[in-house]
Amino acid sequence: MQIEYYIVDVFTNDKFGGNPAAVCLLEEAISTKLQQKIASEINLSETAFLIKRSDAGAVYDLRWFTPKVEVELCGHATLASGYVLYEQAGVNADAVRFNTLSGVLSVAKAQERFWLTLPKRKPSPTGCYKSFASAFGTDNFQTLKANDFFLVFDSPEEVAALEPDFEKLKLVKEEAGLEDDVFGIIVTARGGGFGCDFVSRFFAPNAGINEDPVTGRAHSSLVPYWSDVLHKKDLTAKQLSERRGDIACVNNDDDTVSLGAELQIFSKGYILL
Repeated sequence: MQIEYYIVDVFTNDKFGGNPAAVCLLEEAISTKLQQKIASEINLSETAFLIKRSDAGAVYDLRWFTPKVEVELCGHATLASGYVLYEQAGVNADAVRFNTLSGVLSVAKAQERFWLTLPKRKPSPTGCYKSFASAFGTDNFQTLKANDFFLVFDSPEEVAALEPDFEKLKLVKEEAGLEDDVFGIIVTARGGGFGCDFVSRFFAPNAGINEDPVTGRAHSSLVPYWSDVLHKKDLTAKQLSERRGDIACVNNDDDTVSLGAELQIFSKGYILL
């Protein structure tokens, strides 16, 4: 058995930038256990597995795995999946749709970008946790939470300079009484001198990812938050990881946000089983 796969850099117009995702095109279903083993072997922050639905047009079942766990939402690997279908697999449709643990997601190509629509996850204030202050070496932030924790700092320079103690950061799970590891910690601030509306970083050590390079799912919370703060629907964002990434954002009038990205294919090949 062999599985065709691609590695795509997302949220960048340069190879070796943005966030790399692996996309595996399945011709037949394989077990969850095998998908997790493949994701662990590839060892990127996310590996996507998609299989075409036989009862529809450009509709696919899609799952995402970190090297450690399956996650319920991943933005950059969904964009990578849409890019592979359009640019490599010859799909010709106004949009490709994916059945996922977070409902039906879609990717379309327009204005030299690929656009992903995600469910809106607006954060709200929550308790303060000592684990964050201990891990970041400061308590100078506001704490909110949606599906992920959401920490708002005063300046983008503070966000860029953070050097978390990841073992201490893991302790928030117990302190907050969370039952699973599938959550992240978003840190954010206004864009300031970085030439954008807002900046962010994303940490998920409990899910096997100390720092994710550029995180689509985080922007399902970041976009509605900063849209309200800045009174803008169309926003620009940068994620300040080592690889960096640029995201075009739209806070839609319904319960969704749209993210626009440039992508670069890095490699393709076959997994031999």
